Formats: sequence, structure tokens, C-alpha cells
Amino acid sequence: MLDIAAYLPIIAAIVGVAVVVGVIWTLTKAMWKVAEPNEALIISGLTRATLENTDGMDFKIVTGKGALVVPGLQTVRPLALTLNETELKVNCVTSQGIQVVVEGVVIYKIGDSPAFIANAARRFLGQQPKMQSQVYNVFEGHLRSIIGSMTVEEIIRERDKLASQVRGASGVEMEKLGLVVDSLQIKDLQDPTGYIQNLAKPHIAQVKMEARIAEATRNREASEKEAEAAALIADAQSSSMIKQSAAQAKAEQARANAAQAGPLADATARQQVVVQETEVAKLEAAREEQKLQTTIRKPADAKAYAQRTEAEAQKSADISAAEARARRTELEAQANARRVEVEAQASASAAAAMAGATRVTGEAEAAATKARGDAAASAIKAKALAEAEGIKARGEALETNQDAVISQQLAENMPAIVQAAAEPFSHVGNLTVLNGGEGLNNMVGGIMAQVGQYLPALSNALKNGKTPVQRQQQPPSTPKQ
Repeated sequence: MLDIAAYLPIIAAIVGVAVVVGVIWTLTKAMWKVAEPNEALIISGLTRATLENTDGMDFKIVTGKGALVVPGLQTVRPLALTLNETELKVNCVTSQGIQVVVEGVVIYKIGDSPAFIANAARRFLGQQPKMQSQVYNVFEGHLRSIIGSMTVEEIIRERDKLASQVRGASGVEMEKLGLVVDSLQIKDLQDPTGYIQNLAKPHIAQVKMEARIAEATRNREASEKEAEAAALIADAQSSSMIKQSAAQAKAEQARANAAQAGPLADATARQQVVVQETEVAKLEAAREEQKLQTTIRKPADAKAYAQRTEAEAQKSADISAAEARARRTELEAQANARRVEVEAQASASAAAAMAGATRVTGEAEAAATKARGDAAASAIKAKALAEAEGIKARGEALETNQDAVISQQLAENMPAIVQAAAEPFSHVGNLTVLNGGEGLNNMVGGIMAQVGQYLPALSNALKNGKTPVQRQQQPPSTPKQ
């Protein structure tokens, strides 16, 4: 039998070797890093003695292969080498001073050479999104600078030249950033001032004019061709119709001649019969006319003459009757007019007489009123003089009490004096007082004021022993109504 114990050391050695190899393999796999085709590995740490090291760099760059990284002593980080894209929208001013907005796109990536990768690693490792803003700033400045030296027409016609100049101007700065421009495209050129539209308007108008001229020319030529074709068609149709009409006329004439041969002979025979019948008819007509003259026309003429005579007589009678009616109407109208005139004159005379009577009556009443006033005034004056004489006589007899006598006389004659002052109002039929009781009081007060004005003069006259007639040596004037 095989002695297993003799093989145990060998088995143990094999198992030990296998374990060592497995541990080494596991450690190697954990420390071995392989770079993807679109990335570069940046290894920092103990790298100066490596073959991949480059002068002036303190890190190692690995692309397209693997590298052993010792944990704790070295650090590995990936740097993407994929394409990146940055949109551009830059406000620029051309050499003509015209504002334009340039829209474009820049496609770039980190360069494949170690120098580009090293520059990009130093600037963007761990913060690659910042590349977009950096690239935008670089191209914005160069784009403004280059467009400032070009005209709008050059920008429109030479966009490739503009892109190449921008790439050339930004090449050095992009290299410092470790970037390579794959493409720069100018997508759009906006014109806020409308310069490009105005620039295109003359060309658009020219093109439109040429298009309209060409269209009009083609339409005219087409119309001319259509008219020529229509004329040819009409000419052909006319010639055809003329030929058809001529042939048809000949055929109709032949048919008419053939159709008239028989009727012509019948017509000739019929003509002779008609001639004979016409002669007979003339004779019959002459006979009928003679008969009409004797039996109808002459009696009718006699009857018409009689009716005409009667109508003229009736017309004369009607005219005479109408003239008589008209004359009668005229006479009646004249009589009515005369009657109206006489009545109007009578009415006018009556009105004038009534007016005169009214005036005379008014004047008579006024004279009577004045006479009554004068008589009343004279009576008052005479009475006052008589009483004054009496008072004077009594005053002489009563010199010791002269004032008492005068007052007594005035008091005794006061009612008569007031009545005489109000006498003119006694003949007034209707008296209208505008202010009511106040107006009546004013009127009465006026009468009493007149009496009061007269009393001092009368009192003085009685005191002096003279009447107003004796002092003035003339009769007083008649009081006015």
C-alpha cells in the first residue's frame, strides 16, 4: 500500500505555494490599475524612479495600459480624455461700429500628448466641469477681438476664415490649459440693429424684380403663343365652316330647284286662274260699292248731318245758359261784397261814435269832478273866512284869552276841515289800495298832514287879527284835485 504519510510534506508544500501565489495574485490585482482608452491615470506619490516619469513632473501619467499602485504610498485619479462642448453667444462690435451677436460652438478635448495631459491635470484634475467656463472666456475675448477687425460683409462671407483665425489666436492659451480644439463652428449671426436685413433688401428687391420681370415675360410669351394658336385654330375653323357652308348652299340650291320644278308649273296655271278671279272680284266690288252708296252711305250722311246740326244747337244753348249762370253769380258776388262793405262801414261808424261818446262822457265826468272840488274848496274857504271873522270879533272881545278862543274855533271846525280835505275822494267809485291797511293809513295820514299844514297859517291869521285874504290881498288859488 502507498504510504500517504510520506507524501504529506509535498502536499503541504504545494498547498503553501498555492496559498502564497493566491495571496500575491490578490494583492497584485488590487494594486494594478488599468487606464481606459478615453482616459489617463494620474499617479502621484513614489513615482520619480519610474520609467514613465517625465522631466519636471512629480507625478506619473498612464494611458492605454496598466500600472501598479501601492496603496498608502501612491494615489491614482482618472482624467477623462473625451470630447467636450461649449456654447458661445458673444456680443461683438464690427469695424463699422455695428453690434452683432455671434453664436457658435467649440468642441475640444484634452490633448493626447503627455505635455497636454500634464497641463490639464495640473488645472482641471478633479474639477473638469470648470473647463467649460475657461474655454468660453478664452474664445469670447478672441472672438470679440477678431470680429472688431472685420466688417459685417466679411463675417457673412468668410465664416471659415473667422473660425480659423479664432482657433489660431486661442491655440497658445488652449495649449497652456492642455486642451486641443477639434472644431469651432459659427452657427448664427444675429443683427439687433437690422443692418443685415437692410443689407439684403436691395438684393431681395432686385431678385424679386427680376423674378417678376421674368414671370411677366414668360406670361407674355405664353399669351402670345396662346393667341397665335387660337388664331390658327379660328382660321382653320373659319375655313372649314366656309367650305362646309358653300357645299351646303350648293346642295340646298339643287334641292330647291328640284323641289320647285313641279310647283312652278302649278303656280303658272294657278296664276292664270287668279287673274280671271281678280277681274271677277273687281266687278263684284264695283257693284257692291254702288249698292253701298245708294243704300247705306247717303242715308248715313243725312243722319250724321242732322245729328251735327242738333249738337251745334245744343252747344249754343248750353253756352248761353252757362254765360247766364256766370253773370248771375258775378252779380250776386258784387251784391254780397257791397253788403259786406256797407256793414263794415256801419260797424266802423258805430265804433267811432261809441268811442266818441265814451270820450265825451269821460271828459264830462272829469269836469264835473273838478267843479265839485272847486265848489267844495270855495265853500270851505268862505266858511273858514266867516268863522275867522267871528273868531276875530270874539278875540277882540276876549283879548285876555285869545289862544283859548282860537283853539276853540279850530276844534269846532276840525271835522269840516277834514271833510273838505277828503271831499275829492267821495266821488271815486272804486279805490284800490296796494299795501292793504298800511296803504290806507298812509292815505289818511296824508290828508291829516295837509290839514295840519293849513292849521298854523290859520292860527297865525287869527292871532294877528287878519285873514289870509287880508294879508295876501289876493284870492287863494283853487286847490288842485
